[in-house]
Amino acid sequence: MRTNLLSLIFLFAASISFAQKGKVTSALGNKEAGKLDKAIAAIEEAIDATNPKSESSISWPRTWEVRGEIYQAVFQSKDENTKKLHADPLAEAFKSYQKAIELDSKNKFSNSVRIKLQLLIGDFIFQAEAAFNAQDYDKAFKSFEQILAIENTPVYKAESPNMVDTVIIYNAALSAYSAKKYDKAIEYYKIAAKHKYNGVQTYERLSESYLSKKDTVGALEVMQQGLKEYPGNSVILVQLINIYEKANRLNEAMKYLDMAISKEPNNDSFQLFRGILFDRMKNPEEAIKSYQKAIELKPGNFDAFFNLGILYYNLGVIQIDVANAVPSSQPEKYETEKAKADLEFKKALPYLEKAYELKTEDRSLLEALKNVYYRLQMLEKYEAMLESLKRTN
Repeated sequence: MRTNLLSLIFLFAASISFAQKGKVTSALGNKEAGKLDKAIAAIEEAIDATNPKSESSISWPRTWEVRGEIYQAVFQSKDENTKKLHADPLAEAFKSYQKAIELDSKNKFSNSVRIKLQLLIGDFIFQAEAAFNAQDYDKAFKSFEQILAIENTPVYKAESPNMVDTVIIYNAALSAYSAKKYDKAIEYYKIAAKHKYNGVQTYERLSESYLSKKDTVGALEVMQQGLKEYPGNSVILVQLINIYEKANRLNEAMKYLDMAISKEPNNDSFQLFRGILFDRMKNPEEAIKSYQKAIELKPGNFDAFFNLGILYYNLGVIQIDVANAVPSSQPEKYETEKAKADLEFKKALPYLEKAYELKTEDRSLLEALKNVYYRLQMLEKYEAMLESLKRTN
């Protein structure tokens, strides 16, 4: 009697176990039939920890593998109502596959789970690209991070233990930057730079991530590293010039600008910026030379003509202040100093007029020309500038 009773108990327990694993089979059947709502109901019952009958199915790796397949199918469905079954089905699928790996102590399911993870990566890439294009950068970033997490699971890494997916790493950084997660962007751009992915552009984006955090020191450090990696690269030099210039460290900016000019002596933009730096450093003689060189290299360089004209114009304004400071008891000296101012305005005029030929609706230029014409008593042209200014309002 005792032996028979134990046999009955064993058969009863086995039938319960079989019944619960039958839920997994049922869930898979519903998934294959496209009845994903029923598939979810069945698989969730199989992992319901509050149900004593689910003890065997909860600890069965296959249960969690099937659950992952079902939630992947939810993501892949074209039916809008089906898509509403879960807010983030791919993340749920990955959690399920991770649980399957954790429970699979004998590695019976590792090959099939690895294939599922490969397919899951494809789904995450699709989700990430769609989110990025829709400017949902948070979702895109999370999707790229999930891909990296999948690629770092032991089951997935087993076949390619040294693989580094630099494409996904770079895209994770790009999405993080777009989502204003600058620390994360820096983390992933640094990994991409370490593996020399995307070359100089990675260093440029890395520095911009630091600048977005208002960390000028960090931005300069990475660009210095980039310059060591890519000596003399004009993109890196320009970034260094811009960072130093915005930090008002003009001598350092000039140092790197001179390096850039030595690499590209016929670059009119470099000569133009050299003129701007000398102008800011109160060195008009060198600024004039640089602006003239920019014009020589590119005769249609509006900014060089405009800046050179404004430089002479400002010298004239300074000289007017000198003339106005002369005591009224010294009229001859006043006229002498005023004549010096008029000379600067006359120097400004041809450059401003040439700039006007190139761009007739620049309001700053029109204002400068109006003032010069007035100073030189060229009243007809002065009136014409007034009319031009009215038309630009």
